[in-house]
Amino acid sequence: MDQHLHDIRHSLAHILAMALRKRDPGLILATGPVTEDGFFYDVKFSDGFSVSPEDFAAIEKDMRGIIARNLPFVRRTVSADEAKELFRDNPFKFEIIDAVIAAGEDITVYETGNPGSPARNAAHIAAGGESETGFTDLCEGPHVATSGEIDPQSFALKSVAGAYWHGDESREMLTRISGFAFGTKEALDAHLAMLEEAKKRDHKKLGRELHLFTISPLVGAGLPLMQPKGMIIRQEIEALLWSLHQDRGYSRVWTPHIAKEELYVTSGHAAKFGDELFRVSGKDEHFIMKPMNCPHHMQIFADNQFSYRDLPVRYFEPATVYRDEKSGQLGGLTRVRSITQDDGHLFCRVSQIEEEVTTIVDIIKKFYTIFGMMDGYWVSLSVRGDDRSKFLGSDEAWNAAEGALEGAAKQNDLNYRRVEGEAAFYGPKLDFMFKDAIGREWQLATIQCDFNLPERFDLSFTNEAGEKERPVVIHRAISGSLERFMGVMIEHFAGAFPLWLSPVQVKVLPISEHEAGYARAAFDALRQAGIRAEFDDTNETLGKKIRNAKTDRIPYLLVIGKSEVGSGTVTLEGRASKIGELPLADVIARLKEEIDSKSLS
Repeated sequence: MDQHLHDIRHSLAHILAMALRKRDPGLILATGPVTEDGFFYDVKFSDGFSVSPEDFAAIEKDMRGIIARNLPFVRRTVSADEAKELFRDNPFKFEIIDAVIAAGEDITVYETGNPGSPARNAAHIAAGGESETGFTDLCEGPHVATSGEIDPQSFALKSVAGAYWHGDESREMLTRISGFAFGTKEALDAHLAMLEEAKKRDHKKLGRELHLFTISPLVGAGLPLMQPKGMIIRQEIEALLWSLHQDRGYSRVWTPHIAKEELYVTSGHAAKFGDELFRVSGKDEHFIMKPMNCPHHMQIFADNQFSYRDLPVRYFEPATVYRDEKSGQLGGLTRVRSITQDDGHLFCRVSQIEEEVTTIVDIIKKFYTIFGMMDGYWVSLSVRGDDRSKFLGSDEAWNAAEGALEGAAKQNDLNYRRVEGEAAFYGPKLDFMFKDAIGREWQLATIQCDFNLPERFDLSFTNEAGEKERPVVIHRAISGSLERFMGVMIEHFAGAFPLWLSPVQVKVLPISEHEAGYARAAFDALRQAGIRAEFDDTNETLGKKIRNAKTDRIPYLLVIGKSEVGSGTVTLEGRASKIGELPLADVIARLKEEIDSKSLS
């Protein structure tokens, strides 16, 4: 995020607090951070006071009035005693102050306007609110220099909701007021227009309308069921993934959906996932439904006697794993409890990492080019931070792995950013961020180096000296998960999938029953050619048949009337235009070429 935009959003959080404090003098402020598209403030209103969306226009007006006053934002370092005096009646700020003191950091406040001396205004600003002369909030910043730097038309309040203090369900429930904020009114309007478009593309809505998947309350939230048309899409994606791997040294494996608890104790997943694990009791043993595939793959590797000549060893498995996500966080296909990862694990030497990552990057590029998502992508290269105690493995191995990932990023001309301190504890990683058709960013593919699991499972191969040597594991997922990727694709294409991915590729529309025999023969020829076709023999007008097919977002229509029967042709129509009369053989050849090339047209 651009720093100036960050400062604008942070400053608007304070301005929102000032406007709310004006309406409710007894308001107590918690925290008001920046979000990826704006800001929010969590607050505790005084008894009997509340805010609803109907109040937003009035609150926005008050905020614009504050902006128009061109008030300065001034940072000041205060002592612990002064901070506690300033916020003596605010338990939320008091908790933050204690945490800052414990961390040995400076305590800072931001004054908006001219608050005057702390002693004079302490009673007014104890809750972090507006005094007669200004506003003070506990904050480390940064902010804009003055409120006048903010375009008064560049923000809009968006929602009011409950939020637990620190997101902890055992803590106090607060009210969260959220807003959008951008650098200009034009940028705000563009974002709001994108959100409106996103509503139309909502995969939950389109999934129902196009009969792609089902969420059944009897089956359970977060456990989607693929309908026949949805399964076609899923299988096409899975087949594409395997086609990109099968000639690159990968072998398919299969692992069961449950394993003994000891497996996950050894791998560390039992401790990591905790109450997210689904537990299953057998007659004599206790099992866990697998939250990850990697521990199973470690066992496959361990059951072989590999030498250095066998490496790299590459496993591929699109397998479903299970995590007991909170029900309130589940939604459609993008947040589920049954997660099918297009999982791959490579066992190699540190010296082989760069070459292997280059191969994976090539697969990722080809995969996302097919879906039209390479424009505007970027990659996060997550490496260790200064505190090396948080990361497992030797400095030598880490330096080699980080160097190999960065070398591969440079060699493949990736648009990458090095992010310090964001590596997994077991190794550095590359996370790929892609934008969909309306500009939303999604973290999808990932490549991760792992020193942890080979150590935990005591994996080894025999090196040139006849000695045991520890391999490095590379985790990689191209689509991330099939469910989430399907949800993203439904919205990316707004349900109008390219021909190769469409559940129904052609619909045959006889104008009347007199053309039904000829039309049925054309339909059979399409099916025999491997083209997914449907036949519309409903007693509807041609106009109604065409409208229904376009509502279903079918890529091509074959219209057959007296003229086509007489000339031995068919009329081909695409989603956007009529192509014309063609011999059926030419239509089949045209469609097959488009399918085989996986064209986006």
